[in-house]
Amino acid sequence: METAIFTANNIWMMVCTALVFFMHLGFSFLEIGLTRQKNTINILFKNVFIICMGLLLYYIGGFNLMYPGDFNGYLGFAGFGIPLPEGGLTADYASGGYTYWTDFLFQGMFAATAATIVSGAVAERIKLGGFMIFTLVYVGLVYPIVGSWQWGGGFLSSLGGENGGFHDFAGSTLVHSVGGWAALIAIYLLGPRIGKFDENGKAQAIPGHNIPLAAAGVLILWLGWFGFNGGSVLSGDPAGTSLVLVTTSLAAAAGGIGAFVLSTILYKNYDLTMFLNGILGGLVGITAGADLMSPNEAVIIGLLAGALIVLAVAFVDKIKLDDPVGAVAVHLICGIFGTLAVGVFGAKAGLDQFLYQLAGVGATATFCSLTAFIILIVIKKTSGLRVSKEEELEGLDLHEHGMDAYADFRLNQH
Repeated sequence: METAIFTANNIWMMVCTALVFFMHLGFSFLEIGLTRQKNTINILFKNVFIICMGLLLYYIGGFNLMYPGDFNGYLGFAGFGIPLPEGGLTADYASGGYTYWTDFLFQGMFAATAATIVSGAVAERIKLGGFMIFTLVYVGLVYPIVGSWQWGGGFLSSLGGENGGFHDFAGSTLVHSVGGWAALIAIYLLGPRIGKFDENGKAQAIPGHNIPLAAAGVLILWLGWFGFNGGSVLSGDPAGTSLVLVTTSLAAAAGGIGAFVLSTILYKNYDLTMFLNGILGGLVGITAGADLMSPNEAVIIGLLAGALIVLAVAFVDKIKLDDPVGAVAVHLICGIFGTLAVGVFGAKAGLDQFLYQLAGVGATATFCSLTAFIILIVIKKTSGLRVSKEEELEGLDLHEHGMDAYADFRLNQH
């Protein structure tokens, strides 16, 4: 019986690993769909680089930075590579519910997501070399250090003693806000795309070139979130996984409706892109407390997150920041909201829990903003962060890759 449960848990975690991997295709489709055709190759290149380099970095040292074992609660390192623990593949980890290898791969899929969030925000004007350097440092060091504070048994997990503690089930803060803070700093340092704001500072729409692809990307991300949140149960437990998948889906659906309704009221049109980002906002918003919420509470969180998306997108434009895909609104603003919602809704709601959640948000904000600023300002002052005006106007595909995403094949007639 124990062997059957172990095998079932391990298979479930492998399926979830595949679903989270599939999310990288969703991010790619969303980003290229909401940006211009001339930068498609560049965005795809960044996303492929992120998953390849992210996994290697997590293997080299990230996994052991994030799960260092006994450490001071702030920074620890268990060594390079992923040597098997003394207990072998079925080491006493996550109650021995699945193998060490499966755990590494599942956690590794999360690691690359932080840089993928940044990729969309800085699209169409960042130098590819500069972005790759940023990814190396941020995914290799910053993400696993923040993750260790909670998931690795660090200081956030022990706030308030045995009965308290910061709670972030699947990463509203530890994944999404980690990427969101870096995205915010990056777009501030980069500046807006040419033509985004007129001479009076009013935001101008720069339409994406393939909205059907963007829609496909969001639906793929929703599917991938079944693995993102469902796998964070860390077993195939029927009760736990069923609840999490229900709250995740209801929040996503409510997020879409919340954004659609508010944007229609405010702007008097049916904006599909706002609808799509509302779904993502609902998903990010439920991620911190998906295991604690009732279906009713999941719907409320989703509706609020969806409405928040509409207001956040307008606010980002108002302060003259240019975020082509709405990454700051979705991953940072809704990530903060979802984290704080754990103290307002669900099984752990209460003032003490709200303060623990606020402490986690504050610690992550401080560390991620500071480290992202240092990394990016060093790149900006040395190799440069932004492409030239000519390169931006003609497209990064031509200048950085020498190819076109939609090559025009013509039959040569002689």
